[in-house]
Amino acid sequence: MKLHEVSLQEALILLKTKQISSIELTQAFLQRITKYNSKLHAFITVRDESEILSESAAADKKRAQGSNQLLLGIPMAIKDNFLTQGIRTTAASTVLDDYVPQYAATAVQRLKNAGVIILGKTNLDAWGHGSSGEHTEYGVTHNPYDYERVTGGSSSGSGAAVAADLCIAATGTDTGGSNRQPASYCNLVGLKPTYGRVSRYGIIAMASSTDSIGHLTKRVWDSAAILSVTAGHDPLDATSSQVPVERYHIQLKDKEKVRIGIPKEFFEGLDSKLITKVWEALNILKDRGHKLMEISLPHTKYAYPIYCVTVSSEISSNLSRYDGIRYGYPRNRFQDEAKRRIMIGTHSLSAGYADKYYKQAMRGRTLLIRDFEEAFRKVDLIAGAVFPFPPFKHGEREQDPLRMYMSDVLTVPANLTGHPAISVPIGFLDNLPNGIQLISPHFAETRLFRISLELEEELRMYQKKPKLDL
Repeated sequence: MKLHEVSLQEALILLKTKQISSIELTQAFLQRITKYNSKLHAFITVRDESEILSESAAADKKRAQGSNQLLLGIPMAIKDNFLTQGIRTTAASTVLDDYVPQYAATAVQRLKNAGVIILGKTNLDAWGHGSSGEHTEYGVTHNPYDYERVTGGSSSGSGAAVAADLCIAATGTDTGGSNRQPASYCNLVGLKPTYGRVSRYGIIAMASSTDSIGHLTKRVWDSAAILSVTAGHDPLDATSSQVPVERYHIQLKDKEKVRIGIPKEFFEGLDSKLITKVWEALNILKDRGHKLMEISLPHTKYAYPIYCVTVSSEISSNLSRYDGIRYGYPRNRFQDEAKRRIMIGTHSLSAGYADKYYKQAMRGRTLLIRDFEEAFRKVDLIAGAVFPFPPFKHGEREQDPLRMYMSDVLTVPANLTGHPAISVPIGFLDNLPNGIQLISPHFAETRLFRISLELEEELRMYQKKPKLDL
């Protein structure tokens, strides 16, 4: 295996056994970034090489002295809506083109405390507004498996960077599917933790009641290890949970048989080939002793309208702080997508319309939550596709915003209910990656990881790498 292809777990073994150094590992990724980033547009900002290598040398020295930091010397990328002290943070919008934060997001600080080396900041749909990676002002991100196709969004750069082996792993935010979607389209593992499991402090907010802070990785163990570091209560985030953090990567060894609910609503309108691929994965789990059960989530047909009103309303509120006075540039730099969401949200909250739209959406959200609560009294997991269709070409949906928004129809329910969800690779259709989505009860991430690991062990999709030089 080439050094840049190693998973997080493999890299840690190589580092601990002194087969490689952090400097060597980091240099392998820096060379990849230099060679391929101009084609992929995965990174917006790459840090100064000398600073990165200096930190790598320091990590090697700490390891030699016996440091037990879990992620010591691991090169990672950070989505560019995470504040990073001293490193430019743009949210992929020129409104913040030259903004350099004075402090770091809690998740970033915890990764650094665990020994992570930050390579740079990854591209995204500006402000997190999108599911394709096309709404950026720093070059549209290309799918490493087919440069003409989208990566999924909004964590597009993180998806492309990990899939193309420009880093070992990358952070991402998931407001309506933004980690799971790039994971599905880039043959990766993408995690959306329980709402409040990871602190939102220092994240450029999209929608405060659905933003979830996760990551994209090559393997399931990697995802579990990173969550073991980033999860936990943060006094700087009132919505962060005080539920104790599990050692997710250690508890993967335990096995359990689960009941998996298959909502009939999750298969309506799906690409027929994709339905077949999802069922192939489900039958693998059935053959391993898990029970498949048909269930119904009747209010999921209203999930996207509920999400659209709720999130647009919160976007209009959160983006109001960017006034071009305290920091950043004036609002006339907002792209069409941001303007569209601001207008929808402001209208939904305006006098005379709040009862008709926003408050009605809140009632619908409550009904959706009840659907999931009822389902989880019968099953241990809920399964379905991530996207309704395989990766599409750049520009294919750009002229029809409503058609683009419907890309999120299968992922937004978990954001509205706050449940953890994961996307795991299950195979290729017409040489393009696709994943399956698993959703669990609140704070049952360990269960998600365990069942995902079973699929990974069976399918080994991580072995199929993109051919970047075509």
